[in-house]
Amino acid sequence: MAASRPGYIFIRLAGISGFSAVCCGTYGAHVLRTKPDKEHEILTFETASKYHYIHSVALMAAPLTKRPMLVGSLFAGGMTIFCGAAYYYAFTSDATPVPSMPYGGALLMAGWLAMVL
Repeated sequence: MAASRPGYIFIRLAGISGFSAVCCGTYGAHVLRTKPDKEHEILTFETASKYHYIHSVALMAAPLTKRPMLVGSLFAGGMTIFCGAAYYYAFTSDATPVPSMPYGGALLMAGWLAMVL
């Protein structure tokens, strides 16, 4: 049964993540882009959105790897830290969480490498 396969939870999490990526993308397209004085925030948002979509799809592959819990946890943690900090900055112009973004990016990179372990 597929539901008992290790890491299956990450398929469900990918669905939630994909849904939230669409919600954030919609907000960015219809609200954030109407503010021309927020050019840097818009660029940051576009980066976060791209990474959010890509890694939501990648998260679905976690159960197919040799270490699904490791891969899925790295992707989920990386998306939360990287995209979360970037979205927060883009939506509020508060740069407080921006220094955490490289840690989220490192987790995303580690997730890709963990797929080959």
